[in-house]
Amino acid sequence: MKVHVANHPLVSHKLTVLRDEQTDSPTFRRLVEELVTLLAYEATREVRTYEVEITTPVTKTKGQKLADPRPVVVPILRAGLGMLEGMSKLLPTAEVGFLGMVRDEKTLEATTYANRLPEDLSGRHVFVLDPMLATGGTLIMAFHYLIDLGATDITAICILSAPEGIAAVEKEFKNSKVPITIVTGALDEKLNEHGYIVPGLGDAGDRLYGVV
Repeated sequence: MKVHVANHPLVSHKLTVLRDEQTDSPTFRRLVEELVTLLAYEATREVRTYEVEITTPVTKTKGQKLADPRPVVVPILRAGLGMLEGMSKLLPTAEVGFLGMVRDEKTLEATTYANRLPEDLSGRHVFVLDPMLATGGTLIMAFHYLIDLGATDITAICILSAPEGIAAVEKEFKNSKVPITIVTGALDEKLNEHGYIVPGLGDAGDRLYGVV
């Protein structure tokens, strides 16, 4: 498994504003969109392409286009939905699926309550959007689900990650034949007793959309 922690002053700046408890929801949503576009740039470095020949106003040349089958972007509902627009700006032709997952606040176990995905992901590069990699339970379940559908390459984009979550995912998939990459804006200090990332930024879903 590969882990890439973005090291960029713009990422650090936007994360600082996101972490601030005084940042309101509209500002938070806008910054998440901008931040995800920056992280998506890193996450798509190895996206599959093929060579084509084109004619510019000056001469003929060769270039690259995204290969088929198209990548699939999968936001984890509900908070991952706030990351979709930022990802779509960079991969507008990607197909979009959805996974609805929720973590029990007492057991910290993740369960799936909804999905809207292609029936067959064979040969597809899947990009999973989940703001917080905390215990790792949600991503582990999501990855297994996608692999069972045939996904052959999985990249998760997370705004923040905890060392415990990274370790859990790495342990779970250490013998997997499916390449897995995690791209994150920052690797934070730890999880607290409630399973929240420290220093973190609170509940991403609540800060995106308000408490429901």
